[in-house]
Amino acid sequence: MLTAIAMLITTTAMAQDREIKVGDVSMTISPEKGAKIMSLKYQDQEMLSQLRWPESFGSTFWTSPQKEWNWPPVFELDKGAYEVAEKDGHLVMTSPVSEKLKYRVRKDFSTDKKDGAIVITYSIINESDEERKVAPWEITRVPNAGVISFDAPVESIWPAGLMTFKAKNGTACYEADEAQQNRKVNADGKGWLSYENNGLVLTKKFADLTPEQPAPGEAEIQVYVNRGKTYIEIESQGAYTTLAPGKSLDWTVRWYLKKAK
Repeated sequence: MLTAIAMLITTTAMAQDREIKVGDVSMTISPEKGAKIMSLKYQDQEMLSQLRWPESFGSTFWTSPQKEWNWPPVFELDKGAYEVAEKDGHLVMTSPVSEKLKYRVRKDFSTDKKDGAIVITYSIINESDEERKVAPWEITRVPNAGVISFDAPVESIWPAGLMTFKAKNGTACYEADEAQQNRKVNADGKGWLSYENNGLVLTKKFADLTPEQPAPGEAEIQVYVNRGKTYIEIESQGAYTTLAPGKSLDWTVRWYLKKAK
């Protein structure tokens, strides 16, 4: 969805981490550290990676395609301090403008108590004076354990042979394993991605993309496995969108954390 830029900040606060809850689920977000999701718990049980070397923990948000910024992640969007506003049950965090990309990112956190979801709407705002093309990208780091599932034919996952996916109940499933190299695969999914570990299931739902909608060289669903028994990234992307100066795109991901059946 394209919207005119309109930042509604009623109060600004910089400092301590913020927590939102729905039922037995709590999410902790750090405005001082790129509005990164630091923790996701069911009662007292943690679901996200808690390693502490760079790029190994929590859940973050980048712009896609990666070839526009290469590495490391853009500081203002990934690690810089975000402004904070609370309005009508929404926790809204807004980045400074990236000097390199001329984008600003806004993250709107809320809950759907009826559905049991934590709802995150990411916005990318074009603060440049020229038309740009960009896609949204959520990166969530979890322990190297458990099973990752999504809806895609196993034979369509690319590059082939990097990870062992098996077809189960109409979905592609990968059981975490260990290797001494970094691996990453891509897939055209059906608008959801799940991770099951230690009796809990994290399911994310987002807009399903057609094969031509991802950014060049990217995909709706990506799985990255870091070498050794360290961490895994479960990643999803939205549509590659043209933004005029001063316009933004909005992309929503619904997080569900429940006991496994």
